[in-house]
Amino acid sequence: MEKLSVEQIEKRLAELDSWEFIDGAIETSLQFGNFKEAFATMTRIAFECELQGHHPDWSNVYNSLNIRLNTHDVGGVTEKDFKLAATIENIVFGE
Repeated sequence: MEKLSVEQIEKRLAELDSWEFIDGAIETSLQFGNFKEAFATMTRIAFECELQGHHPDWSNVYNSLNIRLNTHDVGGVTEKDFKLAATIENIVFGE
């Protein structure tokens, strides 16, 4: 897996709705109606992470979910991260 350049990352971010490049990773923060909705969404995302063999750094406080993606093996952002980010957007926004 090849680490993407900053220019490649910025170009790919234009294809996503709610992600930013911060300190070597792509990140998003999501808000839900309540804890139950946030946790249910995390569970759906977790199954997809297992299927893709790629796992986020994430945190949940009540109705918020913060997700950070990078590929630790290469020390940066790869296509693997963008594939998972697109899957997460599809789960959250139903696109």
